[in-house]
Formats: sequence, structure tokens, C-alpha cells
Amino acid sequence: MEKILFLTGRLAQKALERVLLNIEPTNFSWEIKQIGLQVAGLMTADMIRRRLKEPLDDFDRIVVPGRCRGDLDMLSIDLGIKVIRGPEELKDIPRFFNREGPKMNISNYDISIFAEIVDASKLSIVDILDKAEQFKRSGANVIDIGCLPETEFGHLEESITELKNKGFKVSVDSLDPNELIRASNAGADFLLSLTPETLWVINEVSSTPVLIPSQPSDEESLINSIEHFIKIDRDFYADAILDPIPFGLVNSLCRYQRLRKLFPEIKLMVGVGNVSELTEADTIGINTVLIGICSELRANAVLTTHVSDHARRSVNEIDLARRVMFAARENHSLPKGFSDDLLTIHGKKPFLDSYSEIKSTAENVKDPNFRIQISNDGIHVYNRDGLLTEKDPFAFFPNLKLDDDSSHAFYMGVELARAEIAWRLGKRYSQDRGLSWGVAADDPGEDMLTHCQPNATLKRRKGKKNDL
Repeated sequence: MEKILFLTGRLAQKALERVLLNIEPTNFSWEIKQIGLQVAGLMTADMIRRRLKEPLDDFDRIVVPGRCRGDLDMLSIDLGIKVIRGPEELKDIPRFFNREGPKMNISNYDISIFAEIVDASKLSIVDILDKAEQFKRSGANVIDIGCLPETEFGHLEESITELKNKGFKVSVDSLDPNELIRASNAGADFLLSLTPETLWVINEVSSTPVLIPSQPSDEESLINSIEHFIKIDRDFYADAILDPIPFGLVNSLCRYQRLRKLFPEIKLMVGVGNVSELTEADTIGINTVLIGICSELRANAVLTTHVSDHARRSVNEIDLARRVMFAARENHSLPKGFSDDLLTIHGKKPFLDSYSEIKSTAENVKDPNFRIQISNDGIHVYNRDGLLTEKDPFAFFPNLKLDDDSSHAFYMGVELARAEIAWRLGKRYSQDRGLSWGVAADDPGEDMLTHCQPNATLKRRKGKKNDL
């Protein structure tokens, strides 16, 4: 049986022991060593190297706090034993040791993302390339150039050429047959879209078309087009048109289902923007459910847009959702436990400690540094002088005695604002760390080789953006 040594600080020692006892039986045995510092989160590799002097032959691994800074690979070499970071929060240790099942791979997917640059005819080539790069970074596989009805697009060919030169796959979205022919001649990979009335275009182009019905409700026209393309053995996608709420969403989903049953092997495309863009609600939930439906349909591609600013993260959201849904389907599992990044507003387990547990920790604090935690009961601030609990951050200020310490007051204001947001929304809060917004916002990341000092200052925050 593997034997693990857990390193911790004085304040966390008893809590760590409780957590480890509660996950027994385990497939490992363990010991805890408190290495002579009060706060486990301030541990560094250099500190461990200096203070850990006893023989380690009896152990197979060392687990250090998740916030331990320094080069653990080098520390492992120096100590002659593998050293790894555990989770940042003690109560995540059971999950860390796979007590909730093995970690699933979400690197694979089977749905391509077509990201449309809307009104591309009004944009310069430089702007088109810039938007394409943004979409690519967000997870798009194909850049869709959106055309406007009865609007001249003189630089269409040049736009396609520049995108292709930079390695992009390109589709062009237009109901004008002449624009589609121009696009194909310029090297476009896909054409959106051909109706039964414009199927003749296929004789003029080599690009892969997306077939749509004459009218969204005219299923027969789309079926006829599909059968024609199967007969002539040409590659294509079929799109039954997803209608917005409340103008036929359910009926349109049923059309896709019937189409898949009729043609189990063809490529399906679903335009999700009609729902995500035209519903004033956070897109993360909408896109996640739609991609789940697409996964059940075995859809091969989705078309998404970014017209409304509330849908600005749609490509990122769909990119993650398609990976999670693929993993869930292939593992015959619910879409749970694969990633926390689709939980952008609320957390699964936001309050790690109860008021009584926080109170117990506070009673052992002997220094003046403020600690901030949240529980279901509110926001808690404590140091050697006692524990304060409030639901309004402003209520703390008279008791913090920071009138003559502006930088510390500013720091406490920032941290208490974060704590309040986390408490009200039901999110994880960890002092000196920005709140996690999952796929809804870019994560600025954190350098685990260097240590942040307690009670962050303006100097530490310099250069950091959007990390509330």
C-alpha cells in the first residue's frame, strides 16, 4: 500500500486530519507533518527543503498544499521522493484522490464550430483577419464570412485568400448564388447555404455546400435535396434550421430528429445562434443544453455568431460544451464531473467550511493578519483579536481599525467585495485569489514558482486585469 506524507501548517493540521480520516478506507496510508509555519498556504519549496530533515524512506509520495510555491520537480530530485501539490482547499482532498471517480479526458470532440463574422462586407480585411484570429483562439474550426443581402462585397475574394493563406478553413454565408460561386472560385471550403432553388450552383463549384429547405417548415424540399446529393455522391451538410423561441424551437428540434432518423449517416449542421443570440439570458446554459442536444443527434457541426454582446463568449462556451458532451456520451455518463468551467455563476460546493469550523480555526490564530472566509451564514473576518461575521462588507469597516492604513484598507475593500460577490452568488472564495468565472472569462493564470505575500498590495496587483 502506498504511504503518503502530507505537509501542512499549524492552523490547518487538525482540519487536514479530519478530512483524511473521513475518506477512509483508502488505498494509501498517511502521516501528517507540520513543518513549523502557521499558514499552510505560505509554504514554499525552499522552506520544505530547509525544514524537512528526517529520513523519507518509508514514504512513496509527499503531498504539499495546493498554494505551495516553488519548483516541485527540483524539490523531488533533491529529496529523492515525488512531491506533488494537493488541492487548494482541504475539503477537495477526497476528490483529488479520485474518491468521486476517475478524471475524464475532455480533449476530444466530434462537432466542428463554424464561427460567423457577421456583416463581413462592411469590415476591412485587417478587421476580418483579427476577428478570425479571435474566433480561432476561442475554439472555432471554420471561419464563416457573413454576407449582406444586396450589399456589394468587392473584397470577398481577397478576404478568402488572406484567410486561407493564414491556414483558416473558410465558409461563406450568402443566399446570393453569384457570391457563392465567387467564394468557391476564391478557395472557400464551405458554402452556406443552398436551397432547392439554387442547387444548380453545385455544377459551378467544388466547395462543400450546406443544404437548407425552401422554408424552415418545408421538410420535403430538404429531403429531396439530400437524396439528390446522395445520388450524385457529393459531400454536403444538411441544416433543418433551428427556429428561435417562441417561433417553433420545439418543432425545429423535431425536424432535426426526423432528419437524423431518415439519414443516419449524413452530416448535420445546427445553427445555434438563432436561440443563443435571440434569447436575453446568459448564453452558457443555453449553449450547453443545445450542444447536448446536438451530441445526441450526432450533429457534425454548429454555426454560431457573436452579434449581441451578451453572446460574446459563445464560441468558448460551445468549444468546452462539445468536449464535455462528447466525453459524457462516449462514457455513457451524465455530463457531470468532467469540468467545472461550465459552472460560471454558481459553484457546486461554494461553502467549504461551516461557521463552527471557521470559529474553531479563528480561535487558534495568534497574529494580527486578517483572514477572510465565507460560509452559508455570511462573510467572516478574523485575526488574533476575534471573529467578525457580517453580510454587508461595509459593516466591517468600523471594527477593522484601518483609518490610518490606506493600502491595507484598499486591500480589505477588494477582498471583501470579492467575498460578498462569492457569498451572494454561491461561488468559491479564496483570499488573495480572483474569483473563478469558468469559461465565461479568461483566467489570468498564476505563477506557481513564485510566492505571493499575504495581504496583497497595489504593487502585487499591478499588471493584473479583470481578476475580480
